[in-house]
Amino acid sequence: MVETDVTDTGAVAALAQGAADAFGGIDIWINNAGSGVIGAFWEAPLELQRRTIELNLLGAMYGAYAVLPYFLRQGRGILINNISLAAWAPNPFGAAYTASKFGLRGLTASLRQELGDHPGIHVCGVFPAIIDTPGLEHGANLTGKRIDPGPLIFAPEDVAETFVALACRPRDEVAVGWPARAGQIAYALAPRATEHLIGAFARRALRRADPAPRSEGALMHPVAYGTSVSGGLRLRKGVPSARLVTNAGLAVTALLLGMTLAAYSRRSEGR
Repeated sequence: MVETDVTDTGAVAALAQGAADAFGGIDIWINNAGSGVIGAFWEAPLELQRRTIELNLLGAMYGAYAVLPYFLRQGRGILINNISLAAWAPNPFGAAYTASKFGLRGLTASLRQELGDHPGIHVCGVFPAIIDTPGLEHGANLTGKRIDPGPLIFAPEDVAETFVALACRPRDEVAVGWPARAGQIAYALAPRATEHLIGAFARRALRRADPAPRSEGALMHPVAYGTSVSGGLRLRKGVPSARLVTNAGLAVTALLLGMTLAAYSRRSEGR
């Protein structure tokens, strides 16, 4: 294991070199580190917002900068950037987070264009919806309110499976969870209305939320909590993975549609 601070260019370069030395090259590189600060933009200290940009955007830039020379020498490689739904639909009370994710999506798309003459090198963007990780605990929360991510929470394994699928079959952009794709479509078709609805919902949710202590989380310094893969959100809410709920809903819809078609067919034959 190579401990790495992704905001340190030298540390990221050492990680790439260590991987190449250990395995004789680098086949896949995933930029996955990310965090954020939740709160009104004008109330959140600039150092926390700067740290968000450094971690989410510059950290991914440093990773890409370190690994692409290996890919170019090999003539192959897959770079995967874990981005966010917030790169498609702005996230209120997370301006720096949204800015970093919009920027990371742009970086990913630009690199794809630059590497167009290298068919063996792929640059993929992953856009998850709400995932059950310790992310909310690790991020800074300056609202003084408890953040409720809602009932549609996907398992971290859903994102991991997407990474594996991209390693086997690279694609430009992949959404994890239908809310991510729905957010993309809504913002593309009606950006002003989408911004209005998301903003109104977020403001209302914060007004009604329970009080919680303000915290910098792990944004500036490591913390002892939140070290598991799962954040325990589904367990605390008593809900299954949103993927299971979605699949069950699709199955019920297909069953009802099949029964409706069968009944219609019988009536048609009776005539």
